[in-house]
Amino acid sequence: MSGGALEDEDAITGINVTPFVDVMLVLLVIFMVTATYIVNQSIQVKLPKAATGEDAGSTNLAFVLDKESNLYMDGVPILIDTLGDLILAKKKSETKSLQALITADEKTPHGAVVKLIDVVRKNGITEFAINVEVEK
Repeated sequence: MSGGALEDEDAITGINVTPFVDVMLVLLVIFMVTATYIVNQSIQVKLPKAATGEDAGSTNLAFVLDKESNLYMDGVPILIDTLGDLILAKKKSETKSLQALITADEKTPHGAVVKLIDVVRKNGITEFAINVEVEK
């Protein structure tokens, strides 16, 4: 009787999931915090829809006009007045012909888009595409 295992002791058959849940909640909080930093770095643009939209392929210059008509070239805010000089500098550094992808918010005034296209064409970029969201 003494020195032997007691017969009424049962083996541990359950798993405590509380530490696992704690680790998952910490990972969820880390993911949520880092996701807000990633989203805040982008330019908010709502694209218009078009049934005949196509993938433009690779482009050299990406222009974005947001809903307040602020202009960005390759993600960097610029003024429309300095765009010509920037395009000419880019043309000197590139060996192949430049292409442009123009992205404009659907709330952007039509005149701002036309002015951007005019400046791009005046500075020698004849191949350009207008970015749209394809309707489904």
